[in-house]
Order: sequence, then C-alpha cells, then structure tokens
Amino acid sequence: MRVVVVGDVMLDVDLSGEATRLSPDAPVPVVDISGVRRRAGGAGLVARMLAQDGWPVTLVTVLGNDDAGSQLRAHLAGVQLVAGTSGYPSPVKTRVRAGSHPVVRFDQGCEKTPVPDVSPAMLRAVEQAGVVIVADYGRGLAANPRLRALLGRLAGEVPIVWDPHPSGPEPVPGVAVVTPNISEATKAVQAGSGSAAGSADTVAEILLQRWRSRAVLVTRGEEGAVLLRQGDTSARAVPAPRVEAGDPCGAGDRLAASLAVHLLAGSDLPEAAALAVHDAADFLAAGGVSALPDTAGADAAAGHPAPAAGRRTTEPVLLARSVRERGGTVVATGGCFDLIHAGHVRSLTAARGLGDCLIVCLNSDDSVRRLKGPQRPIIGQHDRAELLLAMECVDAVMVFDEDTPEAALDRLRPDIWVKGGDYKGARLPEADLVERWGGRCLTVPFHPARSTTGLADALAKVS
Repeated sequence: MRVVVVGDVMLDVDLSGEATRLSPDAPVPVVDISGVRRRAGGAGLVARMLAQDGWPVTLVTVLGNDDAGSQLRAHLAGVQLVAGTSGYPSPVKTRVRAGSHPVVRFDQGCEKTPVPDVSPAMLRAVEQAGVVIVADYGRGLAANPRLRALLGRLAGEVPIVWDPHPSGPEPVPGVAVVTPNISEATKAVQAGSGSAAGSADTVAEILLQRWRSRAVLVTRGEEGAVLLRQGDTSARAVPAPRVEAGDPCGAGDRLAASLAVHLLAGSDLPEAAALAVHDAADFLAAGGVSALPDTAGADAAAGHPAPAAGRRTTEPVLLARSVRERGGTVVATGGCFDLIHAGHVRSLTAARGLGDCLIVCLNSDDSVRRLKGPQRPIIGQHDRAELLLAMECVDAVMVFDEDTPEAALDRLRPDIWVKGGDYKGARLPEADLVERWGGRCLTVPFHPARSTTGLADALAKVS
C-alpha cells in the first residue's frame, strides 16, 4: 500500500558561510558563501523523507517547465512522481545563513497563482493510496475542485493527514487529522471569527467544528502538541522530548510523514500522534533538513536514495512490508531485554547479519510481569525499546502484550525468526506459525554466563 503525498513543491536553496565584516555600502553583514545546498521543499520534502525511510511513496504535484523545475525533478529521484504542468515559474526560496544565524530569505516565483489543473493520471495516483498526506503550501493545488471531490470520497476509506497553509483552502470534511502549528491554527481562527483565538485547546475545538475533520492536532514546537478528536470531551496533551535544535525547518513535514505511516500501520490516532511528535524531535536532534543527503547525486540517479542521516524508520509492520517489496529478507527476534548485556548485543548482531532488517518483538511491561514476576521489569518498555533502537543492528521494535509473540509474528510475517542457541536441538515453539507463510526458524550462538537474571541477582545483592 502506497503513501501518496499531494501538494505544492518548491526548490529550497541554502547559502551558508561566515560574516566577519559589514559592507562599506550599507550597515549590513557581508556573508562569504562557503556552501550551497539545494533540495525539494514543501510536499517534495515530505515525499523525500518517506522515500529515504524506505516507504513506497508517490508525489502528486505540478511543476514548472523551467530550470528550477528540472532541478526539482533531479532532487526527487527515488520518488514516484506524477506531475502536471503548472504553467508558471517554479517557486524558489533561498535562505542565507551566517554560521548558525539566518540573515535573509529571498523568494522567487512565490506569488499566488491560479488553481492548477489536475490530470487523470494525478487522480488515478491518489485513488491508489493506502494513506494520503495533503501538504498544502498555498500554491493552489489543494483547492482544485476535482481533487477535492476525490479526497472527500476517499476520506471515509483511507486515512488522510492534511497539513494546512494560511494561504490555502480549508481541508475537505472527514479527513482523519489536520495538523496546523499553533501559529497557523491561531491565524485560521482569527480569519474566521475576527476575534482572539485563546489557548491551543480552544483553538483546536474551534477548528475541529469548523473543518469537520475527525481530529485536529495542533503542534506547539518544543511544547509538543494538542490532540482533539470528534467526541472527545477535552483535548489531550502530546508531550515532546527536549532537543537542542537550531533550525526547526522541516519538523512539521517530518511529523505529517510519520503520522501517516503510523496510521497506515494500524496505530490509533493518539498513539500515532505521540510517535510522530517523537519522530519530529528525533529529526531535529539529528540535524533537521541540513542532515538530509543530496538526492541529486549518483545514488539518486541510479534510483537508490540514501537513507536519511541520523534517522531510521522504526514502524515495524511497514518496514517489513517495504523490505519484502524490495526483495529483501525480514528477520525478527524476541524477548524481554530487561537489562541489556553483551550476550544480547552479540545475538542481535548475529541475527541482523541473516537479512536486510532486524525487528525485535519486545514483551510489554505487563507481559514481563506475568512471565518473570511482580519485581520485573527493572526497566520500562519505552526505555527498553529506546535502548534497542540505539543499536545499529536493530531496525525496529514491536511491543506486544501477550505472553508469546505469535500475534506479533502474524502481523510481521518475517522470513526468518531467530532464537538464542539455548534452543539448539529443539523445535522452536513458533516454528509451525512461521512455516505457515514460508518462513524459517534459526538459532544464533548462545553466550553462557551472560543473563538478565544473573545481572538482576547481582544488583539485588549490591543494594
């Protein structure tokens, strides 16, 4: 099932350098440019993020027949592009930075244009979506009547994440969630009523009623977000982890992309929102848009975009599906991983070497308590998952509540299920299930004298 991104694309240009003097002509800094980076922005950035994470993604947009449009096509290598012709110059936004400080931004071709036409191919691409992201950047595509009619029909069938713009149209009714930031949400309320907007909770309530969406997620930067769904008596806060980030550019695009992926995988909206807020924070902590690779290079020309720097996709079901669609081998293993030790690291590294991704099925806190007793786990499931994901050999973690991983395995359907070598010579309990879809069960070397129970006992004696 494909992720389809619909929206406006622009060429983002970053000029970076140092400013050590003022111009003799005017009291303005002189920036000695040392670096130039170009990338697809707007809906193009959303699509690039998804493609670099490994998801099958289609971008539905319009492009100008000019040099900037040609550059955009190059920077969108690796994305299935279904583009009409805008008939107008491609918008270009050029940012100048001195060190880490923004100096000025130049906009070219960014004035408002008439609503563009959509082709039958563009509409067919949208109809094939498993989830849709509308990345509206105010250039008119989201206002096209034929496209809006189609999105209105699809709203009851597939999740639609609508990222609005102050210059764009209102979302079509019935979409799964609209994701304005607090500034955009406040402007939307003020434009509709002419009065002060109030708190984020109040803004979300007003917009939910006006837009008739199923939910509104108002993002608030480092303060996280506020989620309000139809039928809720009050909004719920979605906290964000603290990160040190200089440039917030792209955080909203990262959030919309992650939210769509988690909804497609079957997460309910509160869980998907919490995961997406954390994904956006991780994106900024890893360097944001400045850390994204140049997709116009040799790898992109060959159709193989490099993975985004500092980020790995962690949604297990879609990761497994994506790896299989590319002809790769999905490996899974499981356990409590309460106190991670050298034996775990060695076993996980060996398991990762058997295929193209490793997904760890992790017992939840409740599951560990039933298996190990009321004093366990020592470390909660969220921290255990974070520690596992910090390992280079682990690509995703799936937390399950049952006593055994069979239900999780049935969702993942891995090609290989791995257990430690202490099972050697015995048929694995999950073998019948895994073999049902043609998978195999394998063991990796067991490392004696290294166990969580032994560590827990040693800690108890010390305390």
